[in-house]
Amino acid sequence: MIAELGLAALWLAAALSVLQLVAGALGQRENSGELATLVRPAAVIQGVLAGISFVMLLCLFARTDLSVKLVAMNSHSDKPLVFKLAGAWGNHEGSMLLWVTVMALAGALIAAAEKRLPEKTMRATLAAQAFVGIGFYAFLLFASNPFERLPQPALEGLGLNPLLQDIGLAFHPPTLYFGYVGLSIAFSFAVGALLTRQVTPDFARAMRPWVLGAWIFLTLGITAGSYWAYYELGWGGWWFWDPVENASLMPWLAATALLHSASVLASRDALRAWTIMLGVVAFSMSMVGTFLVRSGILTSVHAFAVDPERGTFILALLVLYIGGALAVFGLRAGTVSEGQRFSLISREGALVFNNVMLSAILGVVLIGTLYPLLTEAFDVRVSVGPPYFNPVGAIFTLPMLAIMAVGPLLRWRQDRLERISKPAIAAAVAALAALVIVLLIGGVSVLPLLGLALAAGLAVASFMPLRGRKLTRVPTATWGMVIAHFGIAVALFGMASESAFSEERLAAVEIGGSAQVGKWNVALDAVDPVAGPNWTALQGRLFATYGDGSPIELGPQSRDFWSPVQQTTESALVTRWNGQLYAVLGNQNADGRWQLRLWWKPFVTFIWYGGMLIALGGLLALIGRLVGDIKRRRIRARGDVRRADEAELAAARPAAAS
Repeated sequence: MIAELGLAALWLAAALSVLQLVAGALGQRENSGELATLVRPAAVIQGVLAGISFVMLLCLFARTDLSVKLVAMNSHSDKPLVFKLAGAWGNHEGSMLLWVTVMALAGALIAAAEKRLPEKTMRATLAAQAFVGIGFYAFLLFASNPFERLPQPALEGLGLNPLLQDIGLAFHPPTLYFGYVGLSIAFSFAVGALLTRQVTPDFARAMRPWVLGAWIFLTLGITAGSYWAYYELGWGGWWFWDPVENASLMPWLAATALLHSASVLASRDALRAWTIMLGVVAFSMSMVGTFLVRSGILTSVHAFAVDPERGTFILALLVLYIGGALAVFGLRAGTVSEGQRFSLISREGALVFNNVMLSAILGVVLIGTLYPLLTEAFDVRVSVGPPYFNPVGAIFTLPMLAIMAVGPLLRWRQDRLERISKPAIAAAVAALAALVIVLLIGGVSVLPLLGLALAAGLAVASFMPLRGRKLTRVPTATWGMVIAHFGIAVALFGMASESAFSEERLAAVEIGGSAQVGKWNVALDAVDPVAGPNWTALQGRLFATYGDGSPIELGPQSRDFWSPVQQTTESALVTRWNGQLYAVLGNQNADGRWQLRLWWKPFVTFIWYGGMLIALGGLLALIGRLVGDIKRRRIRARGDVRRADEAELAAARPAAAS
């Protein structure tokens, strides 16, 4: 009955999305009648019904209802509860239901809370949101029903991919989905504003929190995904330019550009058409990423739910949405003026430059991701990896970071470089000092060297906007910008350090023997069998000593899952302030020795500390913007009341005089 309730709620939500689209479209007419007033209620109820549908799916997984095909294919009664629940979105159908649920709930929130936009633009926005939603509802109901029953209940489930049975990846996909869906909201706002020709600062202020929220979730999702790949896959890398990794990076790059462009539009009424275009591009990248992950056209450790036929459905949706939006943009862009002008030497100028660089990096990643797929169509197999992405991406990334260091110091509209010469020199001195120190250390290649120098300069420059200001009076949004930019410097320092100073050791060690990596001495004490809820493993007992310090025990494992049958490597980590020791237990050789793979990675943790700082900066900026918007609304409301009182008094005076 739970499955039938979930399916019924899904059908009703789909029906309401159709009503929302029709009512929103009719609402564009002058005499739209009562039907147009149904747009907001339809969006709210649709969100509630979609939420009920997803809760029903969670209940089915929590109960391990093996009469439901999706549960039987992706769960097992022996799994811990958290991974049973994670199984609800760790597959094709469930993840799509989560996607459409988040989208519907976001639409409901817009309908209930957003009051800044003209009602006509609001209806167009909700109609666009419904138009996107209908495609996903159709996908679920006609091609990927998550509530499909089996003719006979299964005796036992097939389980979940063991690589996904990790707490990091249990929460990683939902985080990314929140980001993707947030960009769908930006897309709907952009289409609504285009249709009504209301590309105004109010439109940017209404869209900006959604873009910022999406950007925060994408940042967290990418950071968590990077750390998961680092410790779970056992290869010691934090980024491999895997196509699925790129699929999450591309929307983030577009969202970063959109976020800054929307800020310029909201604050200075400039970059109107550019902001609209970025709104379309950002959601396009979300759809491209979804297509790559779900279509089965690529091979990746992350592409765990693939189906060429359903991939074709998503491709059709991608063409429909993006093609339609670009067509509307082509027809209406000429009616959208560019807004206020500004000088090249200004904060707007710096933001535009960095937007262009971000777009170029996005192009580099997109080409590198799709190129192998295109060549495969001609029976030519090529692999595109770090030798392409790192140097080509650096051509645009390095100047972008340099401009990012000085951009926040510039004034809006017009400025002089002489005015910011002192803070710019301080940042340059920091970068130069880092450059000299690393050169003295020696043995560091060009890109990590430049990365370390830029990280030092950017770290100093990040705090320059606070110079000469009373810190208690600095707006929260400014604090958010400072921390986010500092987070980029921290992450860049971690990336460059890991690349420049990492040491690796592959050793065959007998019980009682040891191996050296960096300043670490790692001794193998024993290898014992252990068992978990749905796996067995061989666990090494290692004692790692840093210099003259005390030994620290580690327990790397080689796990064997029995449903589905798969072997995984569980690395063991020791974290210090200056880096991480990374240990992996391999197979036993014929002579009885055990393979150990050891890495010493100086400052590698700064990559993820930086990611968290970037997200924290985004959160502070979001809080600051929301508080600012609330204050503006109150001031505007008080002004409206005062004007109404004055109008009433003015109307009463002639009557009193007579």
